[in-house]
Amino acid sequence: MLLVCDVGNTNTVLGVYKGDKLMNYWRMKTDKQKTSDEYGMLIHQFFAYEGLDFSQIEDVIISSVVPNVMHSLENFSVKYCGKKPMVIGPGVKTGMNIKYDNPKQVGADRIVNAVAAYQKYGAPLVIVDFGTATTFCAISKNGEYLGGSIAPGIQISSEALFQMASKLPRVELVKPGNAISKNTVGAMQSGIIYGYAGLVDRIVDLIRAELGDSDAKVIATGGLATLIASEARNVDFVDRFLTLEGLKIIYNRNKAD
Repeated sequence: MLLVCDVGNTNTVLGVYKGDKLMNYWRMKTDKQKTSDEYGMLIHQFFAYEGLDFSQIEDVIISSVVPNVMHSLENFSVKYCGKKPMVIGPGVKTGMNIKYDNPKQVGADRIVNAVAAYQKYGAPLVIVDFGTATTFCAISKNGEYLGGSIAPGIQISSEALFQMASKLPRVELVKPGNAISKNTVGAMQSGIIYGYAGLVDRIVDLIRAELGDSDAKVIATGGLATLIASEARNVDFVDRFLTLEGLKIIYNRNKAD
């Protein structure tokens, strides 16, 4: 089995593949203080709860945008899985030509998403990832990673509103049903949910125009993708496991060499 790890600023998502089948996945808070032994015990418990055999892990691949967790994760892989992990970065074959001014500045998760989306959906396309930041990535018709846009994440914006405005409460991120709300909680939910749907549609319109294809597919992923995509007119597909699948694809490409 292959253990895939996507380390984000807020959450870390783990998945385990047997061949091309995703056997299970787990989401946990990204913790820069967690030790390799803590990772070992926690992930072992995840496997045990689902009836999976931890000893059957044959390899590990990691994508991370949080450098501070890598020492513990790499040590976990070596100590508990007996494998030095494959880490997305220089020297790892992705099969994608990156047209960024400085390719090293592109988050590993954005490249992994692009690889998976291009293989699954073709191109040109736009990928919207609703994570700690909301990122937009453009892929040319020739499969080149062109770049994109980065906006504050939904939860970051919502939390900032609560913290900086004395009389505004922390609210649950759900659709309020009306743009004209008659209470504060509903008004905040309206502004956040519908506002982000509008943000997605506007940026996607601009990217499609620059790609020269008004029908370029738009793939949404990330924790809040389903919520916002249901209100955005420009999202074609929601793919919850895009990053995990991209890690599996990149692993297979490098092991085939």
